[in-house]
Amino acid sequence: MFRENLKKITYWMVKRQLVANDEVIGERPPVQEENLSGNLKENIARIREEMGNSADLVVREFSCGSGRGMPVALVYVDGMANAKILNESAIKPLMFGTGLKNDACRHGKCTLADLKEKLLSIAEVNTLQTLDSLLQGILSGDTALLADESREALMLTSKGFEKRSVTEPLSEAVIRGPREGFTESIRTNTSLLRRKIKNPALTIESMTIGEKTRTAVCFAYIRGVANEELISSIRDRLKAVRTDAVLDSGCLEEYIEDAPFSIFPTLGYTEKPDVAAAKILEGRAAILVDGSPFALTAPLLFIEGFQSAEDYYFRSYYMSLVRVLRYISYIITIFAPALYVAITTFHQELLPTDLLFTMAAAREGIPFPAVEEALIMLITFEILREAGVRLPRPVGQALSIVGALVIGDAAVSAGLIGAPMVIVIAITAVSVFLTPNLANTAAILRLIFLFLAGFMGGYGITIGFIGVLIHLGSLKSFGFPYFAPFAPYRSADMKDAVIRSPLWMLATRPEKMARRDRKRLDFFVPPADGTKNEQGE
Repeated sequence: MFRENLKKITYWMVKRQLVANDEVIGERPPVQEENLSGNLKENIARIREEMGNSADLVVREFSCGSGRGMPVALVYVDGMANAKILNESAIKPLMFGTGLKNDACRHGKCTLADLKEKLLSIAEVNTLQTLDSLLQGILSGDTALLADESREALMLTSKGFEKRSVTEPLSEAVIRGPREGFTESIRTNTSLLRRKIKNPALTIESMTIGEKTRTAVCFAYIRGVANEELISSIRDRLKAVRTDAVLDSGCLEEYIEDAPFSIFPTLGYTEKPDVAAAKILEGRAAILVDGSPFALTAPLLFIEGFQSAEDYYFRSYYMSLVRVLRYISYIITIFAPALYVAITTFHQELLPTDLLFTMAAAREGIPFPAVEEALIMLITFEILREAGVRLPRPVGQALSIVGALVIGDAAVSAGLIGAPMVIVIAITAVSVFLTPNLANTAAILRLIFLFLAGFMGGYGITIGFIGVLIHLGSLKSFGFPYFAPFAPYRSADMKDAVIRSPLWMLATRPEKMARRDRKRLDFFVPPADGTKNEQGE
């Protein structure tokens, strides 16, 4: 009820703000598409005017064929189009006209359809009639071919702008498994997905978002596996986005996520094609944004924060142990400072006598209460972590290590911070790195539990923990329970929740993720020994 009321209040606040903005700056003018005229000079002048006579706009005018042929023009943006492709596959055949019979272009009788069918040796050529679509193609790296006395234009695929090559992603390092990562080119990213899933059922839907940036966005899924309601929801949410700019997938995430006021993300992200492909094969969808090397995945479950790509590339026994360690480390990084404050301030009787005397001696002379002491150390740690991330890698690593050692030792020597608190914060800082996808959430929860422990001790921690569980149970990601398979409990999906069962036991996709095609493995009996398989060979 509270979340529903909060959504209604937010809706009316946003609506009032939009109405106020419309009264001040006016509504967006409706987009009116202009058709091309039959005059070549006029079309070129309109393109120059729309582009503001930009210095990087190139207009190459010439006659089709030798002699007095049909006047044509190639229009493209310098640095966006491949000049070699244009010279060899467009300008050369158009000027010499070796593919046309009877020298039609020399007498001005050929049409753009003739050029498209008989002269141009470019992989993809599309016909356009509007100025807006022509400008959009030019700004995307293609080349427009205009002809005199024609109300149409040909758009030649000639993208040749600089782009980063496929390299190993830095944010998701693995010991074993594929080491290729997404790039900023959306077509490169879709091809990486195609290489992983060579199935005609893999569908990629594309659209353009951003009134000013005109960013290409597409989402990929497998027909017959993905839930139709999920795909429809993603499509509707993307089409509903009305904004000037989408520069990264993170910008798009805030417009389509389910719970914008929750500290828990309801959309996943990955830089690895194998991770995106694995999620697509489970019935999810991957959203790709041109200019971003991170793909969004929907829906997202809470347990995915404790899973890694290489969990499924190593044997299950060791990776199950590692996954349990991730859960333990997440609990430590959230509760360790709060428990220390609660025990030393409210519940000293829980400590053994010898340990209590040792901790009391270590805190003797400390001028701050335990909660303030923990808060100072946590803020210092976050400052060092953020500085280490933003600085160049060699400098950042040195700052993180040296800063932590020097500041911690100096604070203890000066009597400002107790040695037990330094140990607790150190364990907290190391534990968070086992679950990097939940690091931001852990930082907020850590502070919340710390304040609750400082005011109410263990009772405050218990109340906060129950509140977090209730919140997790109420969250949904594109209609799917965020806290599944814990709430609602699904025994079939517990095989890949806390531990990682062998792959031959994961015979079905997550429940309700794929309704029509849940089976992903035929019946399998593991070999009884090292000499016989299930067929007895």
